[in-house]
Amino acid sequence: KMIDISITFATESVPNGMQVQDILWYVDGSSGSEIQIGPIISITENTEEGTTEVVATAPPGVAPPSSGDFIFYVKNPIVEVSSLKGYFAETQFINQSTDYAELFAVASEVFESSK
Repeated sequence: KMIDISITFATESVPNGMQVQDILWYVDGSSGSEIQIGPIISITENTEEGTTEVVATAPPGVAPPSSGDFIFYVKNPIVEVSSLKGYFAETQFINQSTDYAELFAVASEVFESSK
């Protein structure tokens, strides 16, 4: 059964790019090893207390980070590469030759340049 690990930051906001579904990690201060916690399921800002709570789902056996451990996140590649949203391209191929011609293949390369 998966467990929820809650981390409270003493700041009103987390980095601009952090979103639900990003993968939360930390570096264990005692061993120096990188430990994956899991996908972020909620980010809650408490403006009255000046804190932000980040909750991630972790598999059993993953220990929560200790005070002083370096916490970071990685974009979830499955979420980030799902499909184009709001952008499109239109292409027209014109053959001005009077000889017979056949289009064998068409390819494209698409990458995310900004959000």
